[in-house]
Amino acid sequence: MGTQDDRRQDPTRTHPRPDYPRQEQRPPGDTEEMSPRPDHGEDSYEGSGRLRDLHALVTGGDSGIGRAVALAFAREGADVLISHLPEEEKEAAETCRLVTDSGRRAVSVAADLRDEAQCAHLAEQAVKEFGGLDILVNNAAYQMAQPDSISGITTDQFDRVMRTNLYGMFWLTKALVPHLRKGASIINTTSVQAFQPSPHLLDYAMTKGAIVTFTKGLAAHLAGDGVRVNAVAPGPVWTPLIPATMPDTSEFGAQTPLGRAAQPAEMAPAYVFLASREASYITAEVMNATGGSRL
Repeated sequence: MGTQDDRRQDPTRTHPRPDYPRQEQRPPGDTEEMSPRPDHGEDSYEGSGRLRDLHALVTGGDSGIGRAVALAFAREGADVLISHLPEEEKEAAETCRLVTDSGRRAVSVAADLRDEAQCAHLAEQAVKEFGGLDILVNNAAYQMAQPDSISGITTDQFDRVMRTNLYGMFWLTKALVPHLRKGASIINTTSVQAFQPSPHLLDYAMTKGAIVTFTKGLAAHLAGDGVRVNAVAPGPVWTPLIPATMPDTSEFGAQTPLGRAAQPAEMAPAYVFLASREASYITAEVMNATGGSRL
C-alpha cells in the first residue's frame, strides 16, 4: 500500500503526526472539515480479487474505518451495502461513489441502529439486494468523551452508547444469521479501549469489552455452521468521530509507540484478511491494530 520511497516505509512517518490543528465539530462529524483529511485508501489501496463476487454489509460505512473497509472490499471484488445515520447522507454518497468507481455495486441504507425495527429493515434490505450475505462488518459506534468520567455520563448518553454499540450489533446480527452463506464471515470492530480503558471514555470502553466477549461467544455458536466470527481492535484512528466527540485532538495518537494516530486506510487490510479465504482457520480471534500499544 502506498509508494515505495523510504519515507513511506517508515511507519512513524507514513502519515501525519501530532500536533494536529485544533478543531471541533458537532456529532457525527464531517470528513471534509477535518485537517488533515483522513486517508481511506482512495489513492493507495490496490485489490487482488480476494473477495470477488462476495456480498458485504458494513455498518457505519459513511466515513472513517467503515468507508475504508467498504472501499477495500470493493477493490477486492465485493459488492457492498453500507448503513449510515440519516444525517450522514452526504458522507454515505461519497463512500458509494468510491465503491462504484471501483467497479462494484454500492447500496446505502439510512438506519439508526438504536432502533430494533430499523435493524430489522436494514437486514431485510441486505437480503433483498443480495439474496444472502457473505460478510457482515459490525462497525457503527458512538462515543462522547467526559473529562469527569463516570460523574459526567448522563443516562441519555449511556443509553445512546449502549444501544448504538451493543444493541444494534446484537439485533442486526441476530436478524442476518439465518441469511449468512456457508463460509460467511462476521467481523466486529472493538477497540484498544476494551483492554486499556481511558477514564474519559468509560461507557464506550465498556461496550468495546463486551464486543470482545460477544465475538468469542458467537464464534463458538456459529462454528458448526461454517461461519467465522472475529474482531479488529483499532487503536486511535483519525476519523470524524474524534473532533466531534473529544475536546482536544491536537495530541491524538501521540501516546502510541508509533507516535501518531492511524489512518482509516491502515485498518482496512485487517478486515479484508479476516473476510478472505486465507483466514479460513481463524475464528474467535481479535486482531490488534493499535500502533504498538500493549494490551
